[in-house]
Order: sequence, then C-alpha cells, then structure tokens
Amino acid sequence: MPPTFTHEFNNASFKGKSFLETGVFIDGKFADGSDKTTIDVINPTTGKVLCEVAEATPKDVDLAVKAAQKAFDTVWGLKAPADRRGIVMNKLADLMEAHLDELAALEALDNGKPFSWAKMTDVNPAIGTIRYFAGWADKIQGKQIPSGEEKLAYTRHEPMGVVGQIIPWNFPLLMLTWKIGPALATGNTIVMKCSEFTPLTALFMCRLSVQAGFPPGVFNLLVGYGETVGAAISSHMDIQKVAFTGSTIVGRKITEAAAKSNLKSVTLELGGKSPNIIFDDCEMEQATNWATFGIFWNQGQVCCAGTRVFVHAKIYDEFLQKFTEKIKNLKVGDPFDNANYQGAQVSQQQYDVPSTVFYSEHFSIDSFCMLQRIMGYIQSGKSEGATCHIGGERHGTEGYFIQPTIFTDCKPDMKIVREEIFGPVGVVIKFDDDEDVIRQANDTTYGLASAIFSQDLNRAINTANRLHAGTVWINSINTADFRVPFGGYKQSGIGRESGEYALNNYTNIKAVHVNLGTKMI
Repeated sequence: MPPTFTHEFNNASFKGKSFLETGVFIDGKFADGSDKTTIDVINPTTGKVLCEVAEATPKDVDLAVKAAQKAFDTVWGLKAPADRRGIVMNKLADLMEAHLDELAALEALDNGKPFSWAKMTDVNPAIGTIRYFAGWADKIQGKQIPSGEEKLAYTRHEPMGVVGQIIPWNFPLLMLTWKIGPALATGNTIVMKCSEFTPLTALFMCRLSVQAGFPPGVFNLLVGYGETVGAAISSHMDIQKVAFTGSTIVGRKITEAAAKSNLKSVTLELGGKSPNIIFDDCEMEQATNWATFGIFWNQGQVCCAGTRVFVHAKIYDEFLQKFTEKIKNLKVGDPFDNANYQGAQVSQQQYDVPSTVFYSEHFSIDSFCMLQRIMGYIQSGKSEGATCHIGGERHGTEGYFIQPTIFTDCKPDMKIVREEIFGPVGVVIKFDDDEDVIRQANDTTYGLASAIFSQDLNRAINTANRLHAGTVWINSINTADFRVPFGGYKQSGIGRESGEYALNNYTNIKAVHVNLGTKMI
C-alpha cells in the first residue's frame, strides 16, 4: 500500500463517489440521513478528522426496515432460490478478494491497527467467512421425524425476516461478515448499525454488495449512535431478531429493549477477561510468543484477549524475563509501517483517563455510569499497589498510542485483574497448584475464552474441560476460525457466532404434521 494513502484519502478529489460513498445505505442506494447531519470520523494515529459520514436517525431505521421487509417478501427470504443466495454471496467474496488491499488500508486507517495485521487477521478471514456461509445457503434443511405409518411429520428451518445487527469498532469488517454471513445464507434481510468510530470498511462493503448482485433492501447499513440508532433497532416492532457484539452493559440494555418491544430473539457476543494458563511443562519460547500475541494483538482491543496470564511458580522468573524481552522489542506506531506490531487505540474516549460521567457506549440515558478507560485502568493498577513491570505510559506525542503494559504483584480483587480493560494491558500472576489455578481462572463474571500451554495433553485437556469458557485454546491463543463456533458462558453472551452453530440464530423451526389416514370418530 503506497505510503501516501492517508494523504490521498484526505484529498477532496479522492473522497468522491468513485472511491467511497458516505451516506446512509438504504434499499440499495446511498443518501443523506433524515436530519442531514454528519459524524466526524477521526484518524486515531493523529487525532484529526479523516472524513465525515452521514448520521442516521431512528427515522432512517424505519426506512431501512421497510426496505428490508419489502425485499424479504418479494425477492429474498423464501422467494429466492437458496442456491441463488450462495451465488451472490460468493460473488461478494470475490469482490472483497479483488479489493483486499483497499479494505485492509481502510481498516488500518480508520481503526488504527497495523495494515499487515488488518490484511492477515481481518480481511482474509472475512473473505473466508462469506465463502463459508455461501456454501451453507442451499443446505439449510429440516428433518423427517418417524411418527407412525399414518402420519408424516417434518420440520422446516425458515428465515426470521428482518434482522437488526449492531457491530463493534475493534474488528469492523470481520464482525460485519460474522453477522451477515449466517443471516444472508438463511434468507434473512438486514438492517445493520456499524460503529460511528469505524464505518469506512462497512460503507465500502455496501458498494460491493450492489456489484455482487444483492437485490435492493437485502442489506441496509446505518452509521449512528447507540442511544438513537442502536436503541431504535433493539426496540423496533418489525425487526424479528437482533444480534450485538460489544460490552456486557450494553448487551443488557439491548436484551431489555428487545423484551419490552416484540420479544425479539437476541444473540449477544460480549466482554471477556480471559485466563492464559502457562504450566511448567510448556514449550517456553512458544508460550512467550503466544502470550504476547494474546495481549497486544489489535492493541489489546480484543474481547477474548488473554490478559490474565497465570504462570507456574517453577518457571515464573524465566517466563517473565523472556516475556519482558519480547515486549521490549515490540514496535508501536504508524499502521502503514510494516515493522510495527501495535498501532493506535481506536479513539480518545477509549484511550483516556475518565474525568466525567458519560453515556455508556452511547446507548441509553439509563446507562449513565463512570467507565474506566485504558489509561484510567493503568492509573488504577498503580494506585492499588500492583507493580507496573513494563510500559504504563503514552507512546509518542500524537494520536492514541499506549505502551505495551504488564503488571505483576497483583491481588485478585484489583480492577486490573477483574475488569475488562480492552487495551494493551495484562497481568502476570504466579501459581503453584493446578487445582488453584483452575479456581482462579474461573473466578470471573466472564466466560468467553481461555488458553492453556502444556506439552502434556492429558493435563491440558483435563484442564480445558474444567474451564468455564466458550472457547479453550491449547498451545495457542486468539486463533478464532470461521468454521468453529465462538461465544461465551456467563456474562460473556448468548448464542454462538461462526460455524454451523451460527445458523441456528437466524431461523425459526416449523413443525408440519400431515395426516395420512387417521380418521376422527
């Protein structure tokens, strides 16, 4: 990607319709939002305005739902041959592949993550996700159930209709594909809200969806705030299902809104505070490398990040030494410099020490709360008596960069041990008993993911079976796969993303009883 990409994007001649349109996308067309207001998109590496996009409102949600319902009733849903859905989805994947560098560059520019990571761990898996679910489109099928010779009983898996989807800012493109893949394959139409922080790849995907041949109204995209657009989607009487990825506190508000409206189905992929257990029989170099990736990939803005690192006392000193050396060599800076491992945090809000009470993730006036942000958590760790072993400060003088940070000498009740930080901050905790480390690992309100490093597979598998988490990695971490289900226990969510299991979120099961001869007297 040319180093002048950022300059060209900011040049007015480059922001025209030939590259990226920035309106609300409803019924296959871009337009101004109903109130004709805009949202500034900020470049997190500089803190400066990158561009403006149209701000959606609840009026636009209504328009998008009407367009989606019309498409569902006339050209999609049960009206479209299943193989046709697969064909256009595969065409979309082809177009994404043809524009791989543009998508990765937009993701890096908008989110702050390194371009090389965006290409490898965001765009390529996103393409794979669309191809995977395209293959499922003509394989959604029910069962014939034996019920006697005089009766035929069978089930049908039917699309729900218009579904609302709300995606986060940490993996904007990947989360978009995780949501639309199973929804489109099963025949639903979509009204999606992407984050106001990172809308650019989603807007680019709108254009690709038209080129791929999706009928107008099948996919609609709105950029707006949670307390307006997110709330309208969650409470809309004509949306039959809502899927959300984000914080646990907002997930609760969405569930409440869904219940108070039309009792729509809800899928939630929420927060985490994942344990990473390093046993004394691990392969040390690999455990160190993976632990680094587990915390600092994507600037730590990963719901399943392995930020609680439990290290066996026998190898604690050696591990900490090698881990420290690894972290010291991590390069932080410009996302378009391939030497850099870590980019910028997504926004000033995410970076900051909290100073005021504000809306929790812009969702609802009812969710007023004081939220810690990354530098606030770092201050909290220091003030509560943990040792800031490495990092703990701003990196550079421009943008939202934070040094890779590790705390030691932590107590179980510290905020940095218990709460999701969502930044490049981890804790290293010593243990000397297998039973105790399992207890500590499970001592959390979350249950999204976990990791184990051991060369004894019996030990690793027995430990994995006892961890209260939806995903357990053995001798790796943060390696999600679009073919494998992903989701959490406890307050980490409801339902599963990815793989065949994700299809269950988007169909209604209908039972049909056919009388073949029984007569009523």
